[in-house]
Amino acid sequence: MILVADFLWQVTKMAVNAGIANAEDPTEPGTEAAVRQARLRTLLPIFRNILLVLIVVLAGLTALAALGVEIGPLIAGAGVFGVAVGFGAQTLVKDVISRIFYLLDDAFRVGEYIQSGSYKGMVESFSLRSVKLRHHRGPICTVPFGQLGAVQNMSRDWVIDKFQIGVTYDTDLEKARKLIKKIRQELAEDPEYARHIIEPLKMQGVEQFGEYAIQTRCKLTTKPGEQFVIRRKAFARIKQAFDENGIRFAFPTVQVSGGEEATPAAARHVIERISSEKSAVE
Repeated sequence: MILVADFLWQVTKMAVNAGIANAEDPTEPGTEAAVRQARLRTLLPIFRNILLVLIVVLAGLTALAALGVEIGPLIAGAGVFGVAVGFGAQTLVKDVISRIFYLLDDAFRVGEYIQSGSYKGMVESFSLRSVKLRHHRGPICTVPFGQLGAVQNMSRDWVIDKFQIGVTYDTDLEKARKLIKKIRQELAEDPEYARHIIEPLKMQGVEQFGEYAIQTRCKLTTKPGEQFVIRRKAFARIKQAFDENGIRFAFPTVQVSGGEEATPAAARHVIERISSEKSAVE
């Protein structure tokens, strides 16, 4: 029975490892094949661990039965022991059950970036009771499934990125809109960025009149994770286009007015104080 169990384990392990290796082949992000591969990378390691436990338990019970050991009381005792362990390890049971429901809901997969409360990062792997999240700055965090709560998945379908541009009050807004439209066409024709853009860059109009600037709002829709690169490129091109066409970005300034004979009140007060002190000493 031990030899048969070892043979079954080696066969199933090879099959599962082959499936994991195939799921790691490079595929175009966002396609149906990429989604299926991410799903397999998430579920196959879990399936492999379940098979290992199942094979070990069945082989052990079968071997004991072949040796003449009555396994009925063992199974009943194991059931009672399992209930006792369940009451004594409610947190562990909660984590395991939460894991099952997260996987059934397909809330996240290996390789996706998620956030839950103060925890966020890319899903690297699962264990029986926890998930490992790699933060974008490097640290890895092991979070029990029971503590995840509501999960925000940032790697599904698409991302809408909105940002504001402050220009001075003498700006020709129609001219600014046409320049941004030209930049949109340039990004759409760039093969490096076009494949990640779902809806092109668009100036939506005036957001608000600020104290020193007209705030205009822009919007674009990209594939998840690509919005940062495309936004930086759009910022660089907007800066260049606005400078070449005389459109100024607004920023707070301080202007002090007055003739040469005018003396600031604070400076005049200091001078008068020094003069009075000097007269008192004399």
